[in-house]
Parts: sequence; structure tokens; C-alpha cells
Amino acid sequence: MINTARLHSDLSRLARETAMMSATIRTQSSEELAADSLCGGWSRAHVIAHLASNGRTLVKLVDWAITGEPQKLYASQDARNAEIDQLAALPREELLSAFDESAAFFAQECERLAGELAVEEVDLHGKIIPASSIVALRIAEVVIHHHDLDTAWSIQDADPASQENAVEAAVRTMRVKDAPGMTLLSEEGDEWVIGDGSLTVRADRASLVEWLARGEARNIEADGPIPQLPTW
Repeated sequence: MINTARLHSDLSRLARETAMMSATIRTQSSEELAADSLCGGWSRAHVIAHLASNGRTLVKLVDWAITGEPQKLYASQDARNAEIDQLAALPREELLSAFDESAAFFAQECERLAGELAVEEVDLHGKIIPASSIVALRIAEVVIHHHDLDTAWSIQDADPASQENAVEAAVRTMRVKDAPGMTLLSEEGDEWVIGDGSLTVRADRASLVEWLARGEARNIEADGPIPQLPTW
């Protein structure tokens, strides 16, 4: 069972981060939504479409935690990509509604995590996720992709705990993709080890997210050459 106070705290923070992203999206015209994002190969509309799809998909992790029955998140990678393309092609207001409705559905379904759980961990594309971190995973998705919209808002504006969630999510991905061995030390006092931890890397949480997720290394300091990372 997940600590109810933690669950509701995480859901409240998710609601705040989602509301900020929704506000950003609503400042964008149809033409601006069609412009490139920081997420390679995707327009801003594709980023929003991904989150609209992702909110409903991650509910399958909630189902898995509660029932103990493994869930397949997507029929295939092609099916996932086709759904995102279809959503991205929607008229502006329909796309924004899809984003809002998906976010509300995810938050509502996560209330079920306050009950008995059949398993304590679930699997997301080879990444082991504690059931207690499913909401934090969605927070990471929201703040990273809010940053990807390349507007006045950046990951630096996210709640510090949300930045931590985003680094955690990025570290899981780097571990699965066999990134070079590193020990990440944040200015906020966190430590994450990837592989053998041989290279020490230092930055604040937000800068670690920018580097791990999008390869932006301008604020990264390391005790050796900064390595090339696997694609996100």
C-alpha cells in the first residue's frame, strides 16, 4: 500500500505542473503548435499529443500494480506513433481538450493506488518502476515535455521535487540504454549512479535533466570528458 499522504502530495504537485503546461499550451496559436519542439522530429503539437496518449497509457501501470496482471502499454511502436500522429493532426481546440481529459483521467485513476496493491513494482519498457512512483513518472513526463515546447517556461521553472522526478526518470532510461558509467551529483545534494559510476558529473537538477534528456551540456561539469549519451 502506498502512503496516502505521499500519494495526495504527488497528485497535487502533478495538478500544478499540468495546469502550468496547460496554460502555456493555450498561449500557442495553431501555427505555433505546428512549429518544431526540442523533441527531435516532433512539432509542439506532437509533444502535446504524446502526453495526451501517455496519460491514458500510464493508467495501465496502475492496473498492473492493483491487479498484479502485467499490462502491455502499446500494441506496437508503430501503433503508438500512429496514435500520436493522429492526435497531433487534430484541430487546436480538440488537441487541447484531449490533453486536459487525459490528464484528468490519469489523476482520477491514480486515486486507486491508495488501496491494496498486488505488486510493489511494474515494468515500463524494461525500466522497473516502484508502484509508489507512478505519479512521479507522469510528473517527469509533464515537466520534461513542457520544457520541450521551447517557450518562456523551462525545466528551471519546475518545482524542485518535480525536477528530481525528471532526473530519476532520465537516469532509469540511461541505465536501460547502457549509458557510460557515471555518478551524478546535483547541487541540491542528490546522487545517482549509472553503471560503474566511474565519471563524476555535477550540475543542478534542472541542468542534469537538460543534459540527460536532450543532450544540452552547457551547465555540466565532469571529472573528465563529457560523454556522448544514448538518445532518449
